Amino acid sequence: MNEGGRVAVLGAGAFGTALAVALAANGPVGLWGRRIGWRGENPLLPGVTLPEAVTMTEALPAADTLLIAVPAQALGAFLTDHAAALDGRALVSCAKGIDLATGLSPARLLAEACPAATVAVLTGPSFAADIARGLPTALTLACADPSAGHRLQHQLSTPTLRLYRTTDVTGVELGGALKNVIAIAAGAAIGAGLGDSARAAIVTRGFAEMSRFAAARGAQPDTLTGLSGLGDLILTATSAQSRNFRFGQALGRGESFDPAVTVEGAATARAVARIAAAEGVEMPISALVAGLAEVRIDVKQAMELLLARPLKEE
Repeated sequence: MNEGGRVAVLGAGAFGTALAVALAANGPVGLWGRRIGWRGENPLLPGVTLPEAVTMTEALPAADTLLIAVPAQALGAFLTDHAAALDGRALVSCAKGIDLATGLSPARLLAEACPAATVAVLTGPSFAADIARGLPTALTLACADPSAGHRLQHQLSTPTLRLYRTTDVTGVELGGALKNVIAIAAGAAIGAGLGDSARAAIVTRGFAEMSRFAAARGAQPDTLTGLSGLGDLILTATSAQSRNFRFGQALGRGESFDPAVTVEGAATARAVARIAAAEGVEMPISALVAGLAEVRIDVKQAMELLLARPLKEE
């Protein structure tokens, strides 16, 4: 139970709002936004009304457990402003990405900015609209401290939100970040009219890339076969609800994409390509997505480059 409002969500976008709505089933929840211009219904979640148990605020809540639902590329600036006030609490990162400026994951950014905090990660196959409407959803809760992870798992699980626990923070974060990159590539294939067979090949070889990069960064071998890797990849690479997939579709069609929509995979692809090149990790799909995001190549050139790669064993 969230007795006394001991849980709050920082970030009133679609996903943060959806988490607040779901967690309200357990008790009072605070929902923080820098500039909240709506009341009752978030325009990003039409048809979803905030329960009475959710209190909206523009002042940082005094909760012991804070879910940080700030986009990955905005997290550094957010911590510059608020790290001192967050330190010493349980901070649960809900962002999926790698910071382009530093090459660090959200959990690493939190840990470095708030050294006295307990840092965890909440990620997995989920759309905000599904969570907010109470549809069954399973996520992964990663925390290096097993006892803290166990407490958070029970505190943040609800009748419709089932959390599985792990201590592999690195693997869980990379699964959530890298699947967005592959989803862009899958969307580009569909947008360009290359068909579902091409998408299946991209998803399969993309998952091999994800696993290879995660292993090189110290992740446990089996983590990416779970919810935060394979599960999230399946969802994101096959549904138009995914912003990253839609962004890829737009690239494939040669269309513009709304710049106001957050597409974490575009920045993550650039960060991953840079790290992979420096560390000698083979990431051809991610490198091409980075090229697409930077408008250095088009989809036709990207597919030609992939198909021209040397034949090899699977």
